[in-house]
Amino acid sequence: MVRIGLFLAFLVVPVLEIWFLIQVGSVIGGWETVALLIADSMLGAWLMRREGRRAWAALRAAIESGRMPDKELADGALIVAGGALLMTPGFISDVFGFFMILPFTRPIARRWVSWFLGRRVRSLAARSPYAPLFDGTAGFGGTGFNGPGFNGAGFNGAGGFDGADAFGGPAGAGRGRVVHGEVVDDD
Repeated sequence: MVRIGLFLAFLVVPVLEIWFLIQVGSVIGGWETVALLIADSMLGAWLMRREGRRAWAALRAAIESGRMPDKELADGALIVAGGALLMTPGFISDVFGFFMILPFTRPIARRWVSWFLGRRVRSLAARSPYAPLFDGTAGFGGTGFNGPGFNGAGFNGAGGFDGADAFGGPAGAGRGRVVHGEVVDDD
């Protein structure tokens, strides 16, 4: 399904770009269209450089503060993708490129990309042979460990934990006596 979508995108998008360039050229003239494309690419390069520096500074600040830079990394990826779209000749790709780069539209693009990638990951995980491990039914009380080799090793026949360790004894058996206390260093 993805391959068909990519094939159609690489087939349809260039045809639409050429058609739109011809339409714009017939209205404002050929040289003016070329000048507009060059100006558009120069503006895109300047904007990508400016927003890239801002995203890099935000990424460094997030890392130095010790928090996960997920938003900053997503912004950096959107700026790179938007810059690539702005560098290609065509007005339709430029619209999407500006949408990904401009600071007031980037959060919307980030939400859309996050939604799309989340759907894609869930779809791939559902088709995986390991899907029961990720759907919340595996492990304690679930059905994820019913395969061979798990029924006698601390998991009951229904896939849940039965309180026994891997050697068949009660949980914690054979591990020695627990002594509560405090560790004192003699240095």
